[in-house]
Amino acid sequence: MGDNPTSAGNQQESLSSEEQRRWFLAGLIEGEGSVYVGIKAHPTVPLGFFVQPGFSITQHHIRRSLLEMARDEFGAGTIYPKPGNESVLVYSINSRPVLSRTVAPFLGKYMRFSARRDDFARFRLILDLFALGAHRESEGLARIVELAYAMNLNGKQRKRPMQEVLDRILRGHTPDALPGR
Repeated sequence: MGDNPTSAGNQQESLSSEEQRRWFLAGLIEGEGSVYVGIKAHPTVPLGFFVQPGFSITQHHIRRSLLEMARDEFGAGTIYPKPGNESVLVYSINSRPVLSRTVAPFLGKYMRFSARRDDFARFRLILDLFALGAHRESEGLARIVELAYAMNLNGKQRKRPMQEVLDRILRGHTPDALPGR
């Protein structure tokens, strides 16, 4: 391998420090990051559910500099103590324009080897649907919900069965029809 300019060692050395930092950040996201779509029943929104995509990274407070590095890369977001566990910090972005403009392209480029690349692709599609205004129509919101439920299948389980959410969205929002009311 020695003098071969295409060897793996020389390729790695040729990465700029900025590019090395981005690949490091991709590894941090793989282990400690999350893309998600919150779905909350809300009586005042037209279709009965408030749907919010987001991105986060968690770290122990002594590693705050890693979260600051992510905030510098994406140029947005907040760092705050995790509710219920003040020794853990959360870096999060909930702004759809920022997610679309900075986070999704980063994930597309640097997370292409991720075990969660399919979730990242679904997340990007959800952001695209929001940008098209699909969330304002029942069929579009239903598609977003279906994609969201397909994400993180082995992770945290949702509080409501998907069909319950879809039934409410597709039949029209009627606050009195909420279970338990």
